[in-house]
Amino acid sequence: MATTLPSPPKIGMVSLGCPKNLVDSERILTKLRSDGYAMSPDYAGADVVLVNTCGFLDSAKEESLEAIGEAIAENGRVIVTGCMGKEAEMIRAKFPGILAVTGAHQYEEVVGAVHHAAPMPPSAFLNLVPESGLKLTPRHYSYLKISEGCNHRCAFCIIPSLRGDLVSRRPDAILREAEKLIEAGTRELLVISQDTSAYGVDIRHQPRMWHGQEVRAHMTDLSRELGKLGAWVRLHYVYPYPHVDQVIPLMAEGLILPYLDIPFQHASRNVLKLMKRPANETKVLERIKTWRTIAPDIAIRSTFVVGFPGETEDDFAYLMDWLEEAQLDRVGAFRFEPVEGAAANDLPNHVPEEIKEERYARLMELTARISADKLQAKVGRTLDVIIDAVDEDGGATGRSKADAPEIDGEVFLRDAGHLSVGDIVAVSIEDADEHDLYGVPTV
Repeated sequence: MATTLPSPPKIGMVSLGCPKNLVDSERILTKLRSDGYAMSPDYAGADVVLVNTCGFLDSAKEESLEAIGEAIAENGRVIVTGCMGKEAEMIRAKFPGILAVTGAHQYEEVVGAVHHAAPMPPSAFLNLVPESGLKLTPRHYSYLKISEGCNHRCAFCIIPSLRGDLVSRRPDAILREAEKLIEAGTRELLVISQDTSAYGVDIRHQPRMWHGQEVRAHMTDLSRELGKLGAWVRLHYVYPYPHVDQVIPLMAEGLILPYLDIPFQHASRNVLKLMKRPANETKVLERIKTWRTIAPDIAIRSTFVVGFPGETEDDFAYLMDWLEEAQLDRVGAFRFEPVEGAAANDLPNHVPEEIKEERYARLMELTARISADKLQAKVGRTLDVIIDAVDEDGGATGRSKADAPEIDGEVFLRDAGHLSVGDIVAVSIEDADEHDLYGVPTV
């Protein structure tokens, strides 16, 4: 006689903000799936909807509140988690019907709230979950979070108040997770944290045994071991501390990708001092030149804030000259935006909005020109490209080693219908524009 299993509750997820939030969402869903819950791709089929919020900027908070409102309107049974959990009273006041509000990376609290709101039936035999966990990214690349929180107190940032001080994971646990992800099909690991360079400081770089040898909780050691696993390894959120120099030879050896995501934020000493930025070294340009000598193909991406309180025209001119000399490969920029609770709000000499806009436009024009020149220099070369999508017309879209998903450029391929998502192929570059490359597979 056949046994009819009860249907498990279904969970919907809206994940906002940075890749670190995305990893939190994946962990939550992995735990819920291992507890027997099913996942719903839409509001209508969900018994409960989770909204993982971002609270880094006021505009991000508005987006989060809009997402909560939409989930309430479309489903009605909503649990809020993430950075805006710090503002639970405001959220409850605005949305009285909310089921629960929890803070950033409070996995147990979120899962407990789901169990309370949508209890599992007494007989669920659905505790099956992939070894790599549930993912919100494509199968061929994965974000690998190595720590939580941050020890810095930058004037424009409220992350420490949202996520606390630095808490590093054990290196063996990180490597075990990476190994499982690669076994499950991951071809590219994107290493993330609030401050990747500071990894292990809080635990005094304590070593752990991994495959018969000790591995320190240190960015260099971790990068080296990750590079031995056979996937592309891309480093994000790297502050330019002196020991960053030690990972450049690993790039030259091919162990990790020749790519650094360094949030410089500005170049003027005056503005950096006002920002309370760490690692404000005067020799950054010289170091970049040295890095390029060791690893000629290194791609450096960064973000900058224009219109920070106290930024003068001379400060901005210095930043523009610095960018001209640095020749960074990928640049993102933000107009300064006051965030509730940030120390920068109390600084004098706020920059008028029209001047912010004018400086932003000038910076983006300069960096677009630099990007176009650097990409044009790649025409005629053959580059390794990881395939992200293949269309029905024989085209494909991928990324070179210089391109992280979502934030950098892409490589558009013709005559590529024989390829599959996740393939890493040699591509002959035929053309370029300000941000993207165009080419054809060599095989």
